[in-house]
Amino acid sequence: MFSKSRINEPGPKAEAEKPKAPETQMTKPSMDFTPSAPKGKAVASVLSSDLTVVGNLRTTGDIQVEGTVEGDIRAHLLTVGESATIRGEIVADDIVVNGRVIGRVRGLKVRLTSTARVEGDIIHKTIAIESGAHFEGSVQRQEDPLANGRPTPAAPAMPGVGDGV
Repeated sequence: MFSKSRINEPGPKAEAEKPKAPETQMTKPSMDFTPSAPKGKAVASVLSSDLTVVGNLRTTGDIQVEGTVEGDIRAHLLTVGESATIRGEIVADDIVVNGRVIGRVRGLKVRLTSTARVEGDIIHKTIAIESGAHFEGSVQRQEDPLANGRPTPAAPAMPGVGDGV
C-alpha cells in the first residue's frame, strides 16, 4: 500500500526513498508567503472607516473596527481603531481600544492606548491604560470577566431572597 502512494508522488523513483527532503523544501517557501496568517487561523475581519453597522456582531475570530458600530460586539480579539466609535457592550478575550467606546467593556485582557476614549465600565482580568487615555467609568477586576452575562448584580444568585421563602 505504501509503495502505491509513492508512485503518485512527482519525480523519479530514486527520490521516493527520500520523500521528506522534497517536502521540507516545498514547505519552507510556502511559509514565506503566509507569515501574517498562520495555518488554521483566519484573518481578522476589518470594518472600514466609511462603514456604519447597526446591530450586534458575533464571531469566534478577530475583528478590527475602523468605522461605527451601534450594537454589541463579541469576538476573540477586538481592535478598536483610532477613527472608530462603538456604542454598545464589547466582550472579547483580548481588547485593544485606540478609538471611542460608549458602553461596557468586558475582556480577559484590556488595553486602552493613549488615543482611547472610553465612557463605561470595564470588567477585566488584566488591564493596561496608557498615559493620555480618556476614561470615565469604573474598573472591576474579575478572575473570569467573560463568564458574566448582562446582569451585573449578584443578588439574584442568592437563594431565598425574593422568592417568598
